[in-house]
Amino acid sequence: MRIVKFDHVAQPVPDIAAALAWWQRAVPGAQVLYADDTWGLLEAGGARLAFVMADQHPYHLAFKVSTEELERLAAEHEAQIAVHRDDSRSFYLEAPGDARVEIIAYPDTLEEDFE
Repeated sequence: MRIVKFDHVAQPVPDIAAALAWWQRAVPGAQVLYADDTWGLLEAGGARLAFVMADQHPYHLAFKVSTEELERLAAEHEAQIAVHRDDSRSFYLEAPGDARVEIIAYPDTLEEDFE
């Protein structure tokens, strides 16, 4: 059985730290999971929000799959898999309406997490 899980939504912003600070003030319980000058990840209300630099990542929705499923889907869509700073691997698809979808797999995700 192939299972996909929602992972995050990414929004380009001009200032990562300012975006994270605003969301922490605006949404009770929002927690920063990771931050540097070019990328930040926040969890709020059960959702994960990534703030990215526009020249590095598009606005997108991301869905987590197993490593095996990532490789299968990349081959099916003839997509190149990129390796990220946290060793996650992903590729982007263009969806109708000029939308972007990221398919991502994390190195610490086990196949049984999707069963």
